[in-house]
Amino acid sequence: MDYRSPLAKVRGLGSAKSGTSHWWMQRVTAVVLIPLSYWLITFLSLSFHAPYQHIIAWLIVPLNTVCIIAWMLAAFYHAALGLQVVIEDYVADEGVKIIAVWTVNISFFMLVLVALVAVFRILLIG
Repeated sequence: MDYRSPLAKVRGLGSAKSGTSHWWMQRVTAVVLIPLSYWLITFLSLSFHAPYQHIIAWLIVPLNTVCIIAWMLAAFYHAALGLQVVIEDYVADEGVKIIAVWTVNISFFMLVLVALVAVFRILLIG
């Protein structure tokens, strides 16, 4: 049974079939961030209290490096998904909405890129 009007069918209005995956990715990244936040808290604690060489020694351990990088990827992706939902819900003009979503996505991509470069630079220079 189809509940769309004939005009909506012609215009192609209706479900884009992508909302469920967006919703699931928000939940998956939220759950992934819970255990990964342990490494972030440990890293921040070391950053405030330990000498630089101790922080580098901790970060060089492969498990710590992978977890910090995974946290960065998940956190920035989760934030981008959340802001996209806010923009889609509260911005009325379609043109502004599209530009805002693209701006958020590009901004978070650049931020995660800078964060990854910083971690790899620390690892390589030590």
